[in-house]
Amino acid sequence: MQRRGDDPRVMTSEPALRVIMRRLREIMSEPGDGQARLDKIVKQIAGVMVTEVCSIYLKRQDGSLELFASEGLNPKAVHTTRMKRGEGLVGRCAELNITVNEPEASTHPAFSYRPETGEEIYHSLLAVPIGRSGQVLGVLVVQNRAQKEYSDEDVEVLQATAMVVAEHLVSGAVAGAGTAIELEKSLSAVIQGEQMAEGIALGHIVLHEPRIVVTHLMAEDPAEELLRLDAAVASLRASLDEMFDHEHLSGAGEHRDVLEAYRMFAHDKGWERRLREAVEGGLTAEAAVERVQNSTRARMLRQNDPYWRERQRDLDDLSDRLLRILAGRVTSADEPSALPPDTILVARTMGPAELLDYDRKRLRGLIVEDGSGQSHVAIVAKALGIAAVGQATGVVERVNAGDAAIVDAMTGEVHLRPSTDVIAAYSDKVRFLARRQRQYRALKDVPAVTIDGVKVDLHINAGLLVDMPHLKDSGADGVGLFRTELLFMLSNTLPKVERQADSYRAIVARADGKPVVFRTLDIGGDKVLHYLRQPKEENPAMGWRAVRMGLDRPALLRTQVRALLRAAAGQELRVMIPMVSMAAEMDAVRALVEKERSIMRSKGHEAPEKVLVGAMIEVPCLLFELDALMKKVDFVSVGSNDLMQFMYAADRTNARVGSRYDSLSPAPLRALKALVKAAEKYKVPLTLCGEMAGRPIEALALIALGFRSLSMAPASIGPVKTMILALHAGRAAKLVEELLKKGTTNIRERLDSFAESEGIEF
Repeated sequence: MQRRGDDPRVMTSEPALRVIMRRLREIMSEPGDGQARLDKIVKQIAGVMVTEVCSIYLKRQDGSLELFASEGLNPKAVHTTRMKRGEGLVGRCAELNITVNEPEASTHPAFSYRPETGEEIYHSLLAVPIGRSGQVLGVLVVQNRAQKEYSDEDVEVLQATAMVVAEHLVSGAVAGAGTAIELEKSLSAVIQGEQMAEGIALGHIVLHEPRIVVTHLMAEDPAEELLRLDAAVASLRASLDEMFDHEHLSGAGEHRDVLEAYRMFAHDKGWERRLREAVEGGLTAEAAVERVQNSTRARMLRQNDPYWRERQRDLDDLSDRLLRILAGRVTSADEPSALPPDTILVARTMGPAELLDYDRKRLRGLIVEDGSGQSHVAIVAKALGIAAVGQATGVVERVNAGDAAIVDAMTGEVHLRPSTDVIAAYSDKVRFLARRQRQYRALKDVPAVTIDGVKVDLHINAGLLVDMPHLKDSGADGVGLFRTELLFMLSNTLPKVERQADSYRAIVARADGKPVVFRTLDIGGDKVLHYLRQPKEENPAMGWRAVRMGLDRPALLRTQVRALLRAAAGQELRVMIPMVSMAAEMDAVRALVEKERSIMRSKGHEAPEKVLVGAMIEVPCLLFELDALMKKVDFVSVGSNDLMQFMYAADRTNARVGSRYDSLSPAPLRALKALVKAAEKYKVPLTLCGEMAGRPIEALALIALGFRSLSMAPASIGPVKTMILALHAGRAAKLVEELLKKGTTNIRERLDSFAESEGIEF
């Protein structure tokens, strides 16, 4: 091993261990904060040991590791790179309290690729635990570009160095490590995050620890490992199938799409094939899962598209579930009695199925460090009615299991170890919200009419037969959006005409005479059918999807139209076409529908009494040919979610840009007003279905603009109807018109003030 003197670039005969010890003592005695000392420590170690990289990872409360200092890796990765408990070679070192010495780290089954570190150019890796009194505090790592196994002397030097670093950490000199973090975890604190799912929850902390550490890598009997793998995959798929029988998931919403996409991952033949190949190559079933998980993550993280990062979270969740099945591990999620009756779940990251593992009757709230209101776990939390806050930076290391906590998902705040006064105030708030819910239920059969006599039709969004009871329970006027793609996502093969027709027929029957708008297949973007070959796209949300695919593959659209016509025999059928980007597309759609009606009649089948064909306005360019469009449709619906993100070129699923725009800004409101005027001019019924419709203040603005039909999640009917019953539509319309004329930018604040002056409570 080479050795260096005081200047890391000057060779010396002094033993490396002695050099490092002397320099560490000097660093410890220097003034400055703990972080500055760690930065100097890694620089000195790299210099004396002649390594291109030296890094220190510190263990957090949940067992995960955070990169605290590094010489050689990308500086931006420090305090950004975090590894789940047992993840990667570094996590393996910490969890098993062992030294890891790998000449070619990237080929190891446990290697975890992190693109932000820039470590892909380094081959060899030596990692030793930083421990004291039998407790692992972190990991000390060195890396080199050359492929080599580090010598016994190298290992000895690094282990001794780790002991000195441990003493430094437990002294409390480094904020966020050792005793300093223990002190912080005894004080009250408020963390500001982002709302993921509305609500308020009071309870006690349970830390989510999902990862299994793989200890046995090489298989003794590959045939036996294949049997174990097959049994575990079958068990995994069965458990995911059971998710759809969950009593709290019958509500309409995106959660059905999310869980279907998630379940399709588990049934992916390519994933299963890669797992089997890894086992056949000599790995245990657990090591095979870890290798495939890490290699797939590496590919996905090279993509900048947030879509792939959300898929990566799903894959991590799926792999962790499979590892738990292989290990036969029972967690607190599997043992409901182990959970307190008022559980507040805290996690670094979490997948949608992991949340479903917990007993809903005991789960009050959710706090996630990584996750936005559009993440998959957020969508499921909304469906379950769990108050959830995301982007709660640092929460995991600031709590202990059993701590009291309050999740205020109305403001995005998390109160840790709150005072008795704060608890009392929030207890009153929770009682008030419960009283509000009872008031909403009492309004079920009351028409949504403003105080100046304007009737507003309120519809629900749905996607499966189990969603239909909410039509009656909410008192809605109909189904403004029925997502037909969920039937296709539930199937292992393309559903035949009769199967589709039976499903649509059941929906019409359960609507009990109320109108249902069927949206034709919206596949593409983040909704992928594993049995339907689709090209890889750089930006799938704006790619080959919905009607574009339907017109390019007319057999697919014709089959669905044929099934819808049969299902609505003798009744009225309403068909809505998604992602229309030019008025001329409606000519092709109408021609296809009419051809199917003619064929149906020629074969003696009873046709629908009336067929209405509408367009979904999501693509901004359509706003500039409204005159042409209105002549070709029987109704139009605004898909506000996509329309807004396309107007602002801001992906709503990306936490960094999804909140950069306000839907109550002059530009989108003027666009919606133009739509209202065009619909009135041509006497075309107009509805808005999307998140705007379900938020009372935005619904107020829509009514002021002239919208008289809104479609939303069933849970939003009560709050929106309450607002409508207290609203004077004429005064609201006058205010919004004045604000748009003046180009006022704080429209949301002005509407809040208006509502307060009118006695309207949100």
